[in-house]
Amino acid sequence: MSEVRGKVAVVTGAGSGIGRAVAFELCRRGARLAVSDVDESGLADTVARLEALGAEPHSARLDVSDRQAVQSYAASVASHFGVVHQVYNNAGIAAGGTVADNDWETYERVLGVNLFGVIHGSKAFLPHLIASGDGHVVNVSSLNGIMGQPRSTAYCASKFGVRGFTESLRGEMLLAGHPVRVTVVHPGGVRTNIASAGLQDARERGAVSAEEEARVRTYNEKLLKMPPQQAARIVVDGVEAGEERVLVGNDAKLVDLMVRLLPRLYPALAAKFERRRFSQV
Repeated sequence: MSEVRGKVAVVTGAGSGIGRAVAFELCRRGARLAVSDVDESGLADTVARLEALGAEPHSARLDVSDRQAVQSYAASVASHFGVVHQVYNNAGIAAGGTVADNDWETYERVLGVNLFGVIHGSKAFLPHLIASGDGHVVNVSSLNGIMGQPRSTAYCASKFGVRGFTESLRGEMLLAGHPVRVTVVHPGGVRTNIASAGLQDARERGAVSAEEEARVRTYNEKLLKMPPQQAARIVVDGVEAGEERVLVGNDAKLVDLMVRLLPRLYPALAAKFERRRFSQV
């Protein structure tokens, strides 16, 4: 078991979506919280809501792709609380586009946040988690850390990377006998603004097509269905149960089963799904 009550828990990407919902869920279960996000407005809203619930969160603007900033943040949180028990490396961004169409900046930006953000957070907080005597690393991957999907190469590369990094880290903690549990989370379609935020970023860079606009609308209207509050309960339940791998949603469970049963065929099935779901895009 890895109980939350009384623990110091760090949540990145807490300004919206799953990160915000996880922070609220941890608060309700009695955790002491450190929350961060690159979006200062969203973070301020999260903090205000946590305070309304009676919490006294430590908060800071944080770009998880900035290694030095994450290291300084970890030191600040540890100094503030005197101990850190859990870190939820949740911050992430989305990006569509094919390999042929994407520029190098897209890959660098997505990998910088989604993969290196997880590595930075895990590495910076790990000494504090070990010292706590009851640590837990929770890294958020995706359904796309299980299944590769056309037109999502940057995102899939980052989320497969999170999965591999997390599973390797778990093995290292077991090998060394450190008192740190390690969990990888694979959410399916959760109703967050990640797709819309990715689209807005592409708009600002002038790198978006009408096709991609319509694609994001399809995601928001038909695929991103689970309320983030429900996803957060599943995540924190899994953490408290000591689960090494948490699948969030029936879609994530179905994809996991398909990939296990049909490892050679699933890319063709994914392409077929892509054609059917987005045929009007």
